[in-house]
Amino acid sequence: MDRAELTSRLAALAVELGANVQPGQIVTVGADHGQYELARAIADSSYKRGAKFVDVQYFDPYVKRARIAYAAEDTLDFVPSWFSYRMLAIGDQHAARISLAGPTATGLLDDLDPERAGRDQLPFTKEILTVIAGRTTNWTVVPCPTQPWASLVFPDLPAEEALDRLWEQVAHVCRLDEPDPVAAWEERAAALNEAAARLNERRFHALHFEGPGTDLTLGLLSTSTFHAAQEETVDGIVHLANLPTEEVYATPDPARADGKVRSTKPLVLADGTIIRGLEVRFEGGRAVEIEAEQGAGVMRGRAAFDWGASRLGEVALVDREGRIGRLGTVFYNTLLDENAASHIALGDGSDEGLSEEDRQHRNHSSIHIDFMIGGTDVAVAGIGADGTRTPVLVDGVWQI
Repeated sequence: MDRAELTSRLAALAVELGANVQPGQIVTVGADHGQYELARAIADSSYKRGAKFVDVQYFDPYVKRARIAYAAEDTLDFVPSWFSYRMLAIGDQHAARISLAGPTATGLLDDLDPERAGRDQLPFTKEILTVIAGRTTNWTVVPCPTQPWASLVFPDLPAEEALDRLWEQVAHVCRLDEPDPVAAWEERAAALNEAAARLNERRFHALHFEGPGTDLTLGLLSTSTFHAAQEETVDGIVHLANLPTEEVYATPDPARADGKVRSTKPLVLADGTIIRGLEVRFEGGRAVEIEAEQGAGVMRGRAAFDWGASRLGEVALVDREGRIGRLGTVFYNTLLDENAASHIALGDGSDEGLSEEDRQHRNHSSIHIDFMIGGTDVAVAGIGADGTRTPVLVDGVWQI
């Protein structure tokens, strides 16, 4: 398949399976400049499916660079009120949301003050977390290959060849090479749901990650349950929040994380900032030390954003059966890299499956940043309330 056909197939999958757009819905698309072709293809697919209106909002990382470089220090965390109103209105009107992922301007902020860069979270806004928690929108995030991203992933290839290779791998991990991609994803989603059910039967009190540079124990709330990325809105619309998705995830206890952890893949923030060699030490649930080979100042800034920004809001387990990990490619994109390896997230947690009491105790924050800590050399064990240990993932294989 050529790029045009792959773009069309990916757009159709995002609309039909990912967001599961319904006839008469408003559809919002979040994209960077440079992601026009997929955004336009999603508009085509949405209108063919009966969308009422498609609204594409583009973010320009070069404008963000200008702000960080020259804006007054005390304005860097300012967000115009209409950004908030827009996202809340999307939730109020039960729209469908499709976001395009993938770097479009790599390294753009590398020469700027990381502390200043850490204060500006855009294009992320805290109201996104409110809308997700309310389950009012059927939404998905899909990768969008671009030339800058391809050259970052495959720096030794000529530009056009790198872009072809990236499209080939994105098509593979999104199962566009299957005769029926929707059926292939339904089969994988069923397997992930079964893994989550097996974890929930054990009612673990905590999880222990152990591997090179990692020795971390994190607690689970009394009603923490594992889920796969197949979700359902308050209106009963089933959708895949991440496309592709290979994880089962839960909300941890923000007061119980102790030990150290080293990221196993680079982290790329929404603004294109790359964090390499991230190391975090936790005490009593809080990240008390953050170091990195690159980007440490930015991560410290994000972790200081509010009270919950230095605590955990998610833990996710990923086996080696998924297509992403098998490729061995570092995509420099959280959507793909987090689905290649188990991960944790600083910041806001989810109410999903929690009792009313635990919803009050789970982590609350205006940020949510996933970073990868798993791999075939990182073992995961479950710890019972009585201290008994049960192997969960060893060499990337489920033990339960």
